[in-house]
Amino acid sequence: MNFPVVRPRRLRRTAALRRLVAENRLHPSDLVQPLFVREGITEPRPIPAMPGQLQHTRESLRKAAATAVQAGVGGVMLFGIPEAKHPDGRGAWDERGIAQLAIADVVAEVGDAAVVIGDINLDEYTDHGHVGLLGADGDVDNDATLRAYTRTALAQAEAGAHLVAPSGMMDGQVAAIRAGLDGAGHERVPILAYAAKYDSAFYGPFRTAVESSLVGGRSTHQQDPANLREALREVRLDVEEGADLVMVKPAGLYLDVVRRVADTVDVPVAAYQVSGEYAAIEAAARQGMLHRERAIEESLTAIRRAGARIVITYWATEVAQRLHG
Repeated sequence: MNFPVVRPRRLRRTAALRRLVAENRLHPSDLVQPLFVREGITEPRPIPAMPGQLQHTRESLRKAAATAVQAGVGGVMLFGIPEAKHPDGRGAWDERGIAQLAIADVVAEVGDAAVVIGDINLDEYTDHGHVGLLGADGDVDNDATLRAYTRTALAQAEAGAHLVAPSGMMDGQVAAIRAGLDGAGHERVPILAYAAKYDSAFYGPFRTAVESSLVGGRSTHQQDPANLREALREVRLDVEEGADLVMVKPAGLYLDVVRRVADTVDVPVAAYQVSGEYAAIEAAARQGMLHRERAIEESLTAIRRAGARIVITYWATEVAQRLHG
């Protein structure tokens, strides 16, 4: 037989060789751990739709954040779940609201060892479950919502958040928040824009986790899964408005979008591996359909390979611990 002169398999022969020539690799500091904290509970509550994840108490949240930081994760993203909800979502910017208390708790626990990220949205806080204030037509009133987002960003900055992340996909949200932060003396707080957030079916477990009251959908503000050029336009607008980082959400089903965004902008790109992606792999692994740890790391490596510098994933702490191994 006439074998080819070039033999790519030579570099796959041992694990050490494969590690040496790997083009992409995971590092704990690339990963961000989302954490849920619920007001009014005395013990952490498991989230059935997301095996292994919890609605934390303030105390258990501090411990979970400390564990994540000890594992070397780059950041933690906090989602508050209030006891009471209101039409205007006022709990989102209440200085004694659960998110602000949680931010202060975690910053006190971990200091600057990891980035503490506040999510800016109203869906956990509104009794109708939408991401902002509703207009007379029942749709989200974009500009009225911007004022609420700005108040929320200021409350989170005052609580000590290292970074704020508006996720509602309102037009002009980055510009409004940037102006509000700068005007209040928080010009050093960066903004991670959910710049390309799609109207995805894979958010279902998250909405269970935060006890969302949503009836209906979010197709008037979240992006159509069919569109790519629209995502690039949204990303460019957010950067022009002052976004310091941009995000694509979900991650795994939108790797083409991640790649194009990474090629388009000169700010760091994040991608959010959402609750449905997490739950799907966990469910398949529990049925013995795939090797859990290999599937997790393959899915995360694919997101990094597509161009995401930062990966937000519910497996962040676990994977960081394994990488430190």
